[in-house]
Amino acid sequence: MASWKTITRRSFIVLGAAVVGGAAFGAYKVAEVPANPLTPAPGSTPLNPWVIINADGITVIAPRAEMGQGISTTLAALVAEELDVDWEQVRVLHGPPAQAYYNAGFVERMSNEPDYQLSLRENSHNAILAAVPKIFSLQMTGGSTGAIGGFVQMRLAGAGAREALKAAAAKRLGVLPDTLKTEGGKVIGEQTFTYAELAEEAATMVPEDVPLRDPSTWRYIGKTMPRLDMVGKCTGTETFGIDITLPGMKFATVRMNPKRGGAMTSFDPAAALSMPGVDQVVGLGNGIAVIANNTWTAMQAAQLVDVQWGDADYLVDTAAMMTRIEAAFATEPDSRLRDDGEVEAELAKGDRIEAEYRIPFLAHASMEPLNATAWVKPDGAVEVWCGNQAPIMTRDAIASSLRIGSDKVRLHTPVMGGGFGGRTDPVPAVLAARIAAAMPDTPVKLTYSREEDMTQDFYRPAAIARLSGRVENGKATALWGRTAAPSASRNALSRLVGFAPPGPDRATVEGGFDQPYGLPHYRYDGHVADLTVPLGFWRSVGNSMNAFFLESFIDELAHAAKADPLTFRLDLMRDTHGPSATLLETVRDMSDWDSLKRPGFGRGVAYCYSFGTPVAQVLEVQDTPAGIKLTRAWIACDPGLAMDPGIIEAQMTGAVVYGLSAAVQGAITFADQSVVEQNFTNYEPLRMHTTPGFEVKVLQNNGAFGHIGGVGEPGTPPAAPALANALYDLTGTRARSLPLNQLFEFAT
Repeated sequence: MASWKTITRRSFIVLGAAVVGGAAFGAYKVAEVPANPLTPAPGSTPLNPWVIINADGITVIAPRAEMGQGISTTLAALVAEELDVDWEQVRVLHGPPAQAYYNAGFVERMSNEPDYQLSLRENSHNAILAAVPKIFSLQMTGGSTGAIGGFVQMRLAGAGAREALKAAAAKRLGVLPDTLKTEGGKVIGEQTFTYAELAEEAATMVPEDVPLRDPSTWRYIGKTMPRLDMVGKCTGTETFGIDITLPGMKFATVRMNPKRGGAMTSFDPAAALSMPGVDQVVGLGNGIAVIANNTWTAMQAAQLVDVQWGDADYLVDTAAMMTRIEAAFATEPDSRLRDDGEVEAELAKGDRIEAEYRIPFLAHASMEPLNATAWVKPDGAVEVWCGNQAPIMTRDAIASSLRIGSDKVRLHTPVMGGGFGGRTDPVPAVLAARIAAAMPDTPVKLTYSREEDMTQDFYRPAAIARLSGRVENGKATALWGRTAAPSASRNALSRLVGFAPPGPDRATVEGGFDQPYGLPHYRYDGHVADLTVPLGFWRSVGNSMNAFFLESFIDELAHAAKADPLTFRLDLMRDTHGPSATLLETVRDMSDWDSLKRPGFGRGVAYCYSFGTPVAQVLEVQDTPAGIKLTRAWIACDPGLAMDPGIIEAQMTGAVVYGLSAAVQGAITFADQSVVEQNFTNYEPLRMHTTPGFEVKVLQNNGAFGHIGGVGEPGTPPAAPALANALYDLTGTRARSLPLNQLFEFAT
């Protein structure tokens, strides 16, 4: 991480450009400066990469997508901190598809992780670094990297604008810039100027050195800021992708082959076309679209189309898929990213403890169903509005599908009603563009039904883990973990960017091999199963799988050792990662773990280090006449520098709710190559009355100044094992498979 004191042009290139009525400023942490992503139309106000200043205030161009995680507020606060403006003066917009907005956080997160993690996976680290040229084009929101990639970049953008404005004022006054100060969107000296008055002149006066403010002066960073998107969301005035309305708009839906990847052998649209309000039925190769005068009519008509489907290339049902995954254990490990001590020799001493765990496929199930609006213009250009996590990839996929240049695609990224990795794929935008091409110069809004959203998802993989361990004199001496699963990362990256990084598949074993447990003999293997079910990135990716496996097994080892489960974990990590040990001590004190033991209640603890942030959780459950109730949850996390504690708390609680929903009742199953669960009736999240109460504590001990861990995903991995361990404490029954409602009856 770069120093906060002074950034020079030798490491950062700062650009400024005049705009109509103001100026825009940008910053890049790259050797080559990408082109300005916005070209002004005649008479319009051009936007440059990061900061726009005009008479209306400050507009921050956010390089990451807002899907409920609060990133637009945090990025805007970084700019506002350095630019020295009042919070009320700040607005935020999402940037267009452009290399200027590449996500440096994907590489920076690797660089900022503790030494024990980097040493465990040097090969994986090098593979990522080798892929930097590809990453440079990844304008992607994901991996809990938004704040990591923006921390210096966005501050520098604000600082560059601030110093340029001071230089412009100094020129007018005939003084040195250092004699002036800024405050509340003004440059103050013998005469006071608003930023808007100076903006056009300042655009050409960016100084050679751009100092960043000392943390002791921060007003916004480290504080809970009012969310810039909250008023709109609370009043129903925010415009999500599904809210886009354009003159003369038509409405569409799709019905795609439920046997994913299979062809459509024939279709008869006659019944659908006979419905009033239906305009067209469009063949899409592996499905159909109906265009109508409203969404409901389109959805009703789509069900009337007589379609014959071809088969997919994967196995017929869940049982066969799990058998294929299990068979992967007989193959050579794809990865062995941790192999400490002499595991096999230690396990051979006897008293071996073994367990097998299983988890199902999972859908993303965002509250806003997949949607996109497209408008193919008379000149062949297309304008698309689509909530997405990867604008460049989405733009290029649209262009490829219509056989036009990327420069003829204008993509807007509205805020999203949830993403969780599920809006990374460009499929909705591509389909909307193809459908709109059937009605040139007419905007068409595509909305998936909930059933299509669920059955056309890219799922988190099912997986099986086998763990072996040994305890002696109350302590764990050995652990050998093996996880078998199809590779989500290879599946998704091959589909999205045309390549998968070489070397071991880290995602299959993350959350298992890379935890700071100081066992003297510790091995973790990954076995990649040959299964072609469409897979994608799901909140916390492999950590959500392996944390359940590992933390459940650590609990089993603790009970075999007749040790307290929380103290058992503490003893394993005191000497390997002090901040994690402190975190466990914190959640122990928060939950009154040592003394609050009551009949009819059970409590479980779990921990996971993921995305640069350790998280520890204690969950309490209660046996009631109506079933088992989740009563309270305590969460302690340590992301290092906590840029916005309020957003961190919200993300931790939301991530736990997401993880608990999957743990209690989430499962995607297949029959006849098709997904069985198609709506919230059989893929149900927790409801408000079934969700526990939360207490969250955010620590800042993890790493030196400048370390920033992720916050959007790390809260999910410990949720399922904390619940499973609490259920064991309550009932004495050990759950080794998910969802948990297969074994326990929960209050509804």
